[in-house]
Amino acid sequence: MGKKLHIKKGDTVIVNAGVSKGQQGKVLEVLVDKSRAIVEGVNMISKHTKPNAANPQGGIIKQEASIHISNLNVVDSTGKGVRVGRKLNEQNKLVRYSKKTGEEIK
Repeated sequence: MGKKLHIKKGDTVIVNAGVSKGQQGKVLEVLVDKSRAIVEGVNMISKHTKPNAANPQGGIIKQEASIHISNLNVVDSTGKGVRVGRKLNEQNKLVRYSKKTGEEIK
């Protein structure tokens, strides 16, 4: 079984360190083995591509690079970044919750 991370695909997160600090976005992919995530519109890089079927012209395309998950916080219903804990709910199911407000994170 792999590492348990506080971030899942589809979460809205805020960047709390680095060049993209303060930016928010949706998690597109989580790279569990590298403890990194790709966040929509955050940590953009310019990639030089050769002409191919998808891009017949080739050239420079902008795309998201991965960012370490220690630099990401999940955004809860208040719209702020919070730390995440895990606890068993009434149905004995392990759920993530906001350590600030105590409410479950969907």
